[in-house]
Amino acid sequence: MTNMSTNGATSSPKRTKICVYCGASAGNNPIYLEAARQLARTMAANNIDLVYGGGTVGLMGEIAKTLVSLSGPDSVHGIIPEALVRYERDPHYTSTQVSGGGNGGQKDSAADEEAKAKQLPVPDENVFGRTTIVKDMHTRKMMMAQEVLAGGPGSGFIALSGGYGTMEELFETVTWNQLGIHDKGIVLLNINGFYDGILHWIQNSIQEGFVNQANGKIMVEAKNAEDAIKALREYKVSEAVFKLNWNDE
Repeated sequence: MTNMSTNGATSSPKRTKICVYCGASAGNNPIYLEAARQLARTMAANNIDLVYGGGTVGLMGEIAKTLVSLSGPDSVHGIIPEALVRYERDPHYTSTQVSGGGNGGQKDSAADEEAKAKQLPVPDENVFGRTTIVKDMHTRKMMMAQEVLAGGPGSGFIALSGGYGTMEELFETVTWNQLGIHDKGIVLLNINGFYDGILHWIQNSIQEGFVNQANGKIMVEAKNAEDAIKALREYKVSEAVFKLNWNDE
């Protein structure tokens, strides 16, 4: 485990960045797609950038393309593992451009050249924003988290509705918070009671002695996009999180 804090001063104010975890499916109720659009509209109104899993279908695609349409392609950064490129994308909005991989303009390595040779398709930047293709799921999650940690005030994580992948990302981020790896807010955007079961599980875990009562507030519930943004701005770290030093490893 490594500390994900980002050092380095900058002359301009840091932009707020929110990582949104959500499904690559649209769900059976149109209320979920509308929630993704509304979150994007609220982020645009508050000059907030999106970091997400890089898919162009389902809720992922909806929030990305909505925010790009309002704030431009620089407002969105999708990070997707190579293996998922052909599964979490809409082929109608795919370019033949190869992802920039994040090498900071340096000379391409042999691995970069190999990736170019494969000509992996990536989403059209003018529709879905910038996309970075990475090798594995861990790198995806780490890079998303690092962007949030390097963001300005109000940066954090929001979970829209989703399946197993969304839950895995959400709970790993919660665990990182409990372990003191990061101190950013985590919000459940609870649309149509989608997260009622998770919220009940947290309370039951507290009652049964598996979660500290104070740590039951690591995740904060919001019922709409405006309240979710506000919750991140006002987020307070639980006094019961572990005070561990991850810099020693």
